[in-house]
Amino acid sequence: MPKDVPWHGKTVHTGVYKRSVTGPRMVRRLNIDGDGQGDLGGHGGEQRAVLVYQTDSYRFWARELGRGDLRPGQFGENFTVDGLPDDEVCIGDRYRIGDALFEVTQPRVTCYRVGLRMGEPRMAALLVAHHRPGFYLRVLEEGEVEAGQEIVKVSTGPEAMTVEEIDRVLYLPGHTRRQVERALRIPTLSPGWQASMKALLDQGDTGAAGTSGSAGLNAAATAPRPAWPGFRPLVVTRFQPESRNVFSLSLAAPDGSDLPAALPGQFVTVKVRTEGDTPPLIRSYSLSGEPGAGTYRISVKAELHGAAGNRLRSHVRTGDHLDVAAPRGTFCLTAGDNPVVLLSAGIGATPVLAMLHALVRDCSSRQVWWLHGARDGTEHPFARESRELVGMLPRARSRIYYSKPTAEDRRDVDYTDIGHLSGDRILGLGLPSDADAYLCGPGAFMDSVTTALVDAGLEASHVHTEIFGAGPSVTPGIDGAAAAAPHQPDGRAGTGPTVSFARSGLEVPWSDARESLLELAEACDVPVRWSCRTGVCHTCELALMSGAVQYAPDPVEPPADGNILICCSKPTEGIVLDL
Repeated sequence: MPKDVPWHGKTVHTGVYKRSVTGPRMVRRLNIDGDGQGDLGGHGGEQRAVLVYQTDSYRFWARELGRGDLRPGQFGENFTVDGLPDDEVCIGDRYRIGDALFEVTQPRVTCYRVGLRMGEPRMAALLVAHHRPGFYLRVLEEGEVEAGQEIVKVSTGPEAMTVEEIDRVLYLPGHTRRQVERALRIPTLSPGWQASMKALLDQGDTGAAGTSGSAGLNAAATAPRPAWPGFRPLVVTRFQPESRNVFSLSLAAPDGSDLPAALPGQFVTVKVRTEGDTPPLIRSYSLSGEPGAGTYRISVKAELHGAAGNRLRSHVRTGDHLDVAAPRGTFCLTAGDNPVVLLSAGIGATPVLAMLHALVRDCSSRQVWWLHGARDGTEHPFARESRELVGMLPRARSRIYYSKPTAEDRRDVDYTDIGHLSGDRILGLGLPSDADAYLCGPGAFMDSVTTALVDAGLEASHVHTEIFGAGPSVTPGIDGAAAAAPHQPDGRAGTGPTVSFARSGLEVPWSDARESLLELAEACDVPVRWSCRTGVCHTCELALMSGAVQYAPDPVEPPADGNILICCSKPTEGIVLDL
């Protein structure tokens, strides 16, 4: 059963510490009696009820690692079996053991906890690199199973695609479109792996747009390659107030040439100069203007204590230069003819406004919903601009919510509804269930609206969100205690290159005492996402705005151009991370 294990100063809740049992055990749809998984997000469930590993792989690892202490259960498996090698067992194969019937659903998902159990941090990468992942079973018929029973093959899965082959397709470079298509023809492949294969197929269909890396592992790989490396100077051509606290800056190439087109919904990262020798502030801002216009427009909210926003508002003037990184991000309007729902609150309007511009530019005939919430007319940026754009689309409708309208605000002109744009209101709008929804705003707003959209019938995969600031952490199995705000790490300051966490507004000198950028981010309480910690799963993949890194160990598959894996990299010069 799961237990708490100390690890790197944290507590891991894990069921990886298995032990052998004697006598029969009842195998049920979700589990084996007496067994449990600690992290149900990555393990367990109907598709991953039983994990299988082979005695032949035990012998291989004993030789490879020089280990004489390996015992059944060491790899976290439920069944340690003779035979059933990964290069012969196929996805969809069915086996009867004792009274139970099983079906193969997917390879083992790479995870740091097998390395924790083995005392070998590289283990997740080694399992993939040596083509020995093991696999999961779904329970088709419950029943008792006991050690020593024969494993009887009942049928072979459709496409006869082995566990080892499909594992290579996802985690290693060099897969073919035919392999991905074969995988997608296997109805018994688990939904998670089907989604990864679909992402790989879609990436192949759009590969001419300049994508790289593996979309099956991380959506960050679906973004086009950045149009230029690092930062380049752009000139401010216009300063435009948008509301009481929001203003826009228009940016152009100093030589008058057109800037590379950005996708609607992308953002740029800007260096904001400060006084004296103080390092510049680094912040990311969504592009709010018409994509492909040859210039960029960023829109900034000057918060009460926002250093960068207030600095830009008080010191930047037309003709000044700003250092800007190329447009990035995967929160982008997708092509199609299905309905589009654009939802925002406050400054969250900026990326979805760019999408509205793109729909108008393309003379779109799609059904479009523009939904926005603000306090009142003085805090409603782009009010006239968005109203005019909506009016130019033949099948667009708009609902504007003011929580506290003033006497000067006109109902059915400036706003349509009194109150907040909330989940409850979403449910009553009759939104089309086949829509793609794009929403941006405060975290609580997006959480409630996302839930309401799914409750209203939209597919969860069709609800797209953009977060200002640091995103949520993914730290599987780690105690979810509330983290502190990002801060300088404890102990003596490093003397190496500067690491800038753009979303967290933090700059930290690198210390060679850290094993990776991931460890540095954790020491600073910067929110991070990871799973394998060895360069396999790409959960930690993110954009490198500028600078360079070196890897140790090298990733099993390289990240997309312009991205890095922070779990196994160190800076070789000053870097800026989208983190």
